[in-house]
Amino acid sequence: MSRTLVWFSCGAASAVAAKKTLEKHPDAEILYCDTLAFEHPDNLRFMKDCEKWFGKEIKILKSEKYTDIYDVFEKTRWLIGVGGARCTTELKKVLRKKYQKPNDMHVFGFTADESHRVVRFGQENPELKSWFPLFDAGYGKSDCYRDIKEAGIEIPAMYKLGYKNNNCIGCVKGQAGYWNKIRKDFPEAFERMAKMERKLNAAINKVYVNGKRIRVFLDELKPDQGRYNGEPDIECGVLCVTEGDKNE
Repeated sequence: MSRTLVWFSCGAASAVAAKKTLEKHPDAEILYCDTLAFEHPDNLRFMKDCEKWFGKEIKILKSEKYTDIYDVFEKTRWLIGVGGARCTTELKKVLRKKYQKPNDMHVFGFTADESHRVVRFGQENPELKSWFPLFDAGYGKSDCYRDIKEAGIEIPAMYKLGYKNNNCIGCVKGQAGYWNKIRKDFPEAFERMAKMERKLNAAINKVYVNGKRIRVFLDELKPDQGRYNGEPDIECGVLCVTEGDKNE
């Protein structure tokens, strides 16, 4: 018997994708891979509000091997590389693959402006049956915010602070502009990651000088470096988008 699995992330798009899925498939399961420890505390409120909106409990999947993202960093000695972030792999992808069954239908919240991610997902996961209800409906991020507002739900705090995604506070996939915004809004998170970089001798950011890659550690990052609004969105989940190089 096939199941419909909706992968919820505490983001606006995944919430609306879940709601739309339940309208057609009321027996669908709503699943969240637990990374709450280093997300904004308002995410738990948003999750509970969404459960009321869905009329269904969100099932939380937890890693049996790692407690949180920093436990992954410590044990694997890895931050970010050409294959993405190890925290996403261990705390999301591994859990999904463990939970899924061959006949399951997987639902993800890619929006209408993310055709490149829809294509990439199909290329990287040809064995999965998947559905992208927002993409099919022509829904963009603003449409998702509208639906959530109309449902009487406050959008997550990270969006109100001007972040484009609702990931962990201090995501290793972020670039210079993102990290300078984190430095301003969440200085403790910035310092925590800066110390982890030095401990692992692995820098998240980089610059190229005469074609040569030069690592830029967070404690070396100039406060005016980068422009967050011009940087690509961070994807943490089914795809793990990064422009980073392998840790050295």
